[in-house]
Amino acid sequence: MQNSEALALTAALLATAGDLTKRINDGVIARGFEGRPAYGFTFTRLAPDGATVTDLAAHLGVTKQAASQLVDELVRKGYVERRPHPRDARARLIVLTERGWACTRAAEEAAADVVREWTALVGEGEVRALYRQLLRLAPNGPLRPSW
Repeated sequence: MQNSEALALTAALLATAGDLTKRINDGVIARGFEGRPAYGFTFTRLAPDGATVTDLAAHLGVTKQAASQLVDELVRKGYVERRPHPRDARARLIVLTERGWACTRAAEEAAADVVREWTALVGEGEVRALYRQLLRLAPNGPLRPSW
């Protein structure tokens, strides 16, 4: 593959990822939730058992202060709550509330809508093949936003 083709491929992947993130967020908002993409990246770490602010900071690739400010915002909006940590008296466990879980389900529905559109465009076999190939290429580890 020539350098120009490699650049075009990376641009297409980045554009697709950015569009997917936007469309999922737009779908969440259309389903009645206030949100921004950072919420979804946070919720992926909180589900299913919660996390500390330190855990969230590492997951998101931000400072503990930035993660704490995001948690404060999510608490105010009713998406998460702080609970005593079951194994560390000094820490607080951040968990999704019922509203947070409902928002997560709305994001799943929005993602499924996008994949259905992709399937209509290129066919189910191609989407499944894309999925298998992306699993081979995708790094293990946290799903984090590009800040």
